[in-house]
Amino acid sequence: MLLLAGAACVPVGGGTTDGRARAAAGDGTAFGAYVGYDAAAVPRIARLGAWVGKATPVVGRAYLPGDRWHRIEGEPGHLEHWARWRGARPERMFVLNVPMLERNEARLPDSVVRHELAKGAGGAYDGHFRVLGRRLVSLGLADTVLVLGWEMNGVSYTHRCGPDPAAWKRYWARIVRAMRAVDGERFRFEFAPNRGRDAIPWTACYPGDAYVDIIGMDAYDQPAGMSFAGQVAEPYGLAAHVRFAAEHGKPIAYPEWGLYRNGDNPDYVRGMLNWFARHRPLYQSITDYCPHGVWQCRENPRSSEVYRALVGGPFG
Repeated sequence: MLLLAGAACVPVGGGTTDGRARAAAGDGTAFGAYVGYDAAAVPRIARLGAWVGKATPVVGRAYLPGDRWHRIEGEPGHLEHWARWRGARPERMFVLNVPMLERNEARLPDSVVRHELAKGAGGAYDGHFRVLGRRLVSLGLADTVLVLGWEMNGVSYTHRCGPDPAAWKRYWARIVRAMRAVDGERFRFEFAPNRGRDAIPWTACYPGDAYVDIIGMDAYDQPAGMSFAGQVAEPYGLAAHVRFAAEHGKPIAYPEWGLYRNGDNPDYVRGMLNWFARHRPLYQSITDYCPHGVWQCRENPRSSEVYRALVGGPFG
């Protein structure tokens, strides 16, 4: 089990004005970006690295489509390009978002979600996750970081926690046990809520230390008008995340972050990068498409400049 060394002793201030703070690429934190999930995403990672300059992105992040179970199982053709990318360099990390239920973006009512969570908690869907585990191992992706049931404290996904937190936690534990039973696996399971309270406090969804290896957080620049200092200090915000992970002896990570409700906001980007430099997450991965991104989104030139300067060093 990985531990976040010294996490309980570090300050939790925002650090928004220190332009000299070491960027995540230079402080031991692996970094990357979401640049798509298909085969075309792999060369984009290299182009991102060329754009950044001195730093090399080593994190590749993708999603499994959540529309049908056969796609959640990692259907043939979906992961092979990531396996080749991961296997080419030993320092690379593959991060995969895994839906817990099919019809994951169908906006199903709470009554249906409750029923589905109960079925999952009873073991009805264990076989799908065993299939996924075996496929990942067979492709050489046995050490994948699995962001299971991400943003469960919100309302966007069928795999949300709010309708029945007790069943949700039992279901998470079943999935982890099913996948850990696969021969050859070395998976790490990441619990990654939205920053803030959202529909339900994310602490109410935490399934227990035995079933979590990493405590992540998706931390976009929202709501409108909230400063980075406010994002640090809000209930269930960035500071609470760091404290919770330290109390549970887990490393932190930021699988998703990026601009959003406040437009081209370099103060937010500077704040996040300084936060990473201070708190040393296992990895951080910006979502790089509009409106969130800094490389593939021309709508955010000032934020793009800050990201490139702090992550890659001065412009040459």
